[in-house]
Amino acid sequence: MKKMQWKTLEKSAALALAGAMALTACSGSTGSAAATTAAQTTAAESQAADGKTEAADASKYEVTEPIEIVWWHALEDQYTDLVNEVVDEFNKSQDKIHVTAEYKGAYKDINEALIAANAAGTGLPAVVVANTDYVASYGASGLYEDLDPYIKATGYDATDFADGLLVSAQYEGKQVSLPFLHSTQVIYYNADMAKEKGIEIPTKIDDMDAFLEKATEKAADGTTSVYGLEIPGWDQWYFETLYLNDGVKIINGENKCDLNSEAAVARTKKIQDWTKAGLVNYRQGTDASANMRQDFYDKKAFAVMHTSSLYNNYVSKCDFNVGMAWYPAAADGTKNSEVGGCVLGIPSKNDQKTKNAAWQFLQFLCGKEVNMKWAEGTGYLPTRKSVLHTDEGKAFLEKKPAFQCIFDNLDLVNPRIQNAAWSELATTWKNYMVTMMTEFSDAQEQSDSMVEEIDEILADHK
Repeated sequence: MKKMQWKTLEKSAALALAGAMALTACSGSTGSAAATTAAQTTAAESQAADGKTEAADASKYEVTEPIEIVWWHALEDQYTDLVNEVVDEFNKSQDKIHVTAEYKGAYKDINEALIAANAAGTGLPAVVVANTDYVASYGASGLYEDLDPYIKATGYDATDFADGLLVSAQYEGKQVSLPFLHSTQVIYYNADMAKEKGIEIPTKIDDMDAFLEKATEKAADGTTSVYGLEIPGWDQWYFETLYLNDGVKIINGENKCDLNSEAAVARTKKIQDWTKAGLVNYRQGTDASANMRQDFYDKKAFAVMHTSSLYNNYVSKCDFNVGMAWYPAAADGTKNSEVGGCVLGIPSKNDQKTKNAAWQFLQFLCGKEVNMKWAEGTGYLPTRKSVLHTDEGKAFLEKKPAFQCIFDNLDLVNPRIQNAAWSELATTWKNYMVTMMTEFSDAQEQSDSMVEEIDEILADHK
């Protein structure tokens, strides 16, 4: 089998950004206890300074004169009204800071624009959004400002964030960003079709074969008319949890990749089998996300793996009842999930006046009241522990009862793997997966080639 080369990121840019970052693997297989301890310890330490010192330091972060700042975000057209409402509310709440919100495209687009602006030392936003898997790179390179001094001086209560979310915004124990809009992986399914067929999303991965056979419909010529499940192949985040729960580390303690291990290859082969049999549609290529969603709307897919952040979108587009389920557990019962979505940070190269204004706006964007606006107006999760048991939290579940499966498993939503090489690793993995799922090439051979390449990437980032 010919070996593929998938190193798609420019190494010079990646290395300049990442520096000599060490591995801080926080995978779903580690459970939530470590995340909880780390979050509580870091947050407590950041607020444990003497009160007089805090009062003295607070003046360093005050905004004393009018200033214009820019916020780069990735919220698409359907959220424009909500973005404008939130920004207008902030601008009217005080008279010194005026914020302009700028949509910069997807997370990848923002990352590229941010790296370019940071290198040029000009055109940086005051506040910028980032996918959670960029946190490690931004923290290692110093691109993101360390927020611990701000938190300590102003007495900001960071401990109210859900523990796993707080850790996902940290780098090596430093709070380099704050949790913003978070989601996790879920399975959306046609609840009406489920009732008609008398089937449910399985709670164990070992029961997926039987489920897919029953959920899938085929035409007389043997072609699939309704897929039992569609898997997003354009982003490995949607399927990496299946591997982690099977005990695959992806990056082990020796900074090596184990995606060619027995457990990993078995999972890959199983997805291959489902795809080859026409039970699963492995979505990849141009407009893969839109095409998968359209299949679901058109009842050509019984279920799809996707992000909980798109709940509102699915419900509004479907003329049937939409159900939402947690991913099936591994054979040993492990059913962890991973944080998705984004954080907010402050570029460190900004002048202090801009950083101070950014900190004021950052607190507002991540505040309890605004957090519930985001949760209600999107499919993102409430990030504050204090709101989950309030009247607002209860009202949220009444409006969106499908989210009960997430609320029931919040302690199982873990931070993502943090490694400076992660972006390159992920791109390599998903590209090999596309080949294996479309050409049905030998999973072990391809996985061995892939791991050889990934190990080189990991070595480059030591």
